[in-house]
Amino acid sequence: MKYLPLLWANLRRKRVRTMLTFLSVVVAFLLFGLLEAVSYALTGGAELAGQDRLVTQHRVSLIQYLPVSYLDRIRAIDGVKVATSQDWFGGIYRDDRNQLTATAVEPESFFQVYPEMAPPPAQMQVWRTTRTAAVVGSDIAERFGWKVGDKVPLRSNIFRKKDGADTWDLDIAGIYHVDNGDNNNVFFQYDYLNEARTFGHDEVGWIILRIDDPNRAPAISAQIDTLFANSSTETRTTTESAFLQGFANQMGNIGRIVTIVAAAVFFTMLLVTANAMAQSVRERVRDIAVMRTLGFSNGSVVSLVLAEGLAITVAGGLVGLWLGDALARSVGKQMSQFLPLMMTPPNSYVPGMILAVGLGVLSCAIPCLQVWRLEIVEQLRRA
Repeated sequence: MKYLPLLWANLRRKRVRTMLTFLSVVVAFLLFGLLEAVSYALTGGAELAGQDRLVTQHRVSLIQYLPVSYLDRIRAIDGVKVATSQDWFGGIYRDDRNQLTATAVEPESFFQVYPEMAPPPAQMQVWRTTRTAAVVGSDIAERFGWKVGDKVPLRSNIFRKKDGADTWDLDIAGIYHVDNGDNNNVFFQYDYLNEARTFGHDEVGWIILRIDDPNRAPAISAQIDTLFANSSTETRTTTESAFLQGFANQMGNIGRIVTIVAAAVFFTMLLVTANAMAQSVRERVRDIAVMRTLGFSNGSVVSLVLAEGLAITVAGGLVGLWLGDALARSVGKQMSQFLPLMMTPPNSYVPGMILAVGLGVLSCAIPCLQVWRLEIVEQLRRA
């Protein structure tokens, strides 16, 4: 504690430079936070995927359909606890800018595969008994002001009804919320879509299944694909993580460009910060020599300088990560239909603080080491 006045005096020695150095650290870690947020937005769904879930899709492409009869055959396989299907609908609400993630699902089995997305029991009862029912995420409900009992028209840019219309009217039966998950989905009943659409009748987009033992995932995947081998509709079964990563890979080039640009700017800001802090140490060679003359040991002097560097970088890193997360969430609200998980993930703070500590130590340690090797007389002469 006795060194705190000296530490505070050193930080105030050149206030403008200290403040600019602090701000450069804040900007660097703000960019780091945004970089992590973009990466999480593109791949976060895969990271949150269940370890006991597999996805079966058409062997050629996701846009190719599977016969709905595959669902019962997969359910009969040993090791499969429950299986359900999803059919991509897309969905546009009122305006073309309001692109939604809407899928048609099995009314009962879907929430057995994804129990975390199930609404409260009373709402589930309405979902089961209402053919036009829909369950929506809390974020999208808040965005459009939807409430349970509202009737919502969703227009499809893929399907048309047999009467030529392209709009399905949905009754909001329930609202779900998943912590640190995607709350921007709309789920409605498969039969409601299937009975009216002009193509894809009795077909599904993909099948999701839960297995009793995640260690058997490779064996069960191979068994499913073997079951439909040499048929007119062959399958490819992967883990849910790999399936969701496939969606992220569609935006892979954009993600890579953002990563490269942000990383380059972040690295440049770190170099500027390290140079400013190293220059501050070099300018205080005389002060260090005087302190050593007064009886301060080399270790005490170096520790004091390192503490000064760490105070700036750690404080700047924390502020930068906080601002980066706040900015990412703000952007995420505006782009929730495209990047629903736009936020700095909590596990990014650990490597962020490691970088902050490393920056503080490296930027001060090298000039301190040079000063350490000099005698007091030489330090006074060089100053």
